[in-house]
Amino acid sequence: MQFKKNDEIVITIEDLGKDGEGIGHVDGYALFVKGALPGEKVLVHLMKLNKNYGFARLVEILEPSKERMTPSCPSASLCGGCTLQHFSYEGQLAFKEKKVKDCLERLGGVDLSSVTWLPILGMTGENESPWHYRNKAQFPVREDENGIPQTGFFAGRSHRLIPASSCAIQHPVINEVVETVMDFLRTYGISAYREESHKGLVRHIYVRRGYHTGQIMVCLVINGNELPHAAELITNLRTIEGMTSICLNINTKKTNVILGSSTKLLWGSPAIEDKIGGIRYQISPQSFYQVNPVQTEKLYQTALDFADLQGDERVWDLYCGIGTISLFLAKAVPNGQVTGVEIVPEAIENAKKNAALNGISNTSFYCGAAEDVVTDMVAKRRTPSKEDQNGALADVVVVDPPRKGCDAKLLDTIVTMNPKKIVYVSCDPATLARDVKALGEKGYEVKKVRACDMFPQGGHIECVVALHRVDM
Repeated sequence: MQFKKNDEIVITIEDLGKDGEGIGHVDGYALFVKGALPGEKVLVHLMKLNKNYGFARLVEILEPSKERMTPSCPSASLCGGCTLQHFSYEGQLAFKEKKVKDCLERLGGVDLSSVTWLPILGMTGENESPWHYRNKAQFPVREDENGIPQTGFFAGRSHRLIPASSCAIQHPVINEVVETVMDFLRTYGISAYREESHKGLVRHIYVRRGYHTGQIMVCLVINGNELPHAAELITNLRTIEGMTSICLNINTKKTNVILGSSTKLLWGSPAIEDKIGGIRYQISPQSFYQVNPVQTEKLYQTALDFADLQGDERVWDLYCGIGTISLFLAKAVPNGQVTGVEIVPEAIENAKKNAALNGISNTSFYCGAAEDVVTDMVAKRRTPSKEDQNGALADVVVVDPPRKGCDAKLLDTIVTMNPKKIVYVSCDPATLARDVKALGEKGYEVKKVRACDMFPQGGHIECVVALHRVDM
């Protein structure tokens, strides 16, 4: 290696990494450069050099890409959230679709020539925008150098606060809520949380908004049991149109986990309501609910299309959350049964309530880790309806796991269930590819793929994959 830390060198960016960082090479050595785009010639400052790859800071763009844009947010280069604001939206979509293809082909061993690949779903339709789309925000609250509460976002891969009271990808009313809460904290001298000493009261401002209903939930996460002057906060927040729920979440543990296990209602309803595809959902603070409502409907409709249900199937929805996909599926199988599994107790309770709210009776929900609940059910041969002649315990299995993908034991159990189809909803192409490869070795092949951009301006991408049993 002809260079060392703190050297400045010129490289050409060839590709993007999984979070949107530029990748260039010098004599075969890979350098990751945040803020650089493919095709650009850049001057970089070498920061950290490992054996096979290193990290560099962008110093100057010598030859810019035609896809380069001026970021809308002044904190874009500092905040750990929007890593692609400098990239045209068309460029973002192309990069994300390529990322899914590369992972499936390189890591998953999928022959893409035999797969039906549908175009990526971006926010390019009428009345759609890749800005101000998020319906949920989690603003950390910390002290400035004068001990005054401030909020913003953490810098990438750190807990260093980048001060900000608004965000270009949040719905505007969320920014209004945050400003109202911060004015309250400063007016009444209420302390902000200090991670180093585990002192101070207010840790996070957590806000959710129903896209179709306009209902707003505000939850202050506190390092204590009570909020001083709570009545005044309620009065101030109730002036905001759509305010429906105001609560406190108690988190007194020294942890990076945002929400604690206990929530106190201060005013209004303990949950807000929203709709996806005509189905109503109640959402509590702990419930998982997709942050981009416009794209969520497209994502779930794709999953439903890939399932290709005829009306009488037995469907399992693993990692079901509050039943968002489950209820979509249940309406498509009026003579069948949908069984949902989720590890969060509050989400399962929400799922049951959501089924009742929509008058849907052909669902069952179980609480626990999917790999444990399903394995137990298979071992006991306990199913919602009679097995078919092939010994299958399900006709279709839908999985929507977290970024770490499916547990290996769960994949084995799914294969034991012998479904005709598996619909995999993924938020991480790398773990998707790993799981697809494992399922391929157990008799399932990829038939259809479609990516869906749930996070414009960020590096993450979701997609849906349909796998069929090879004997079909």
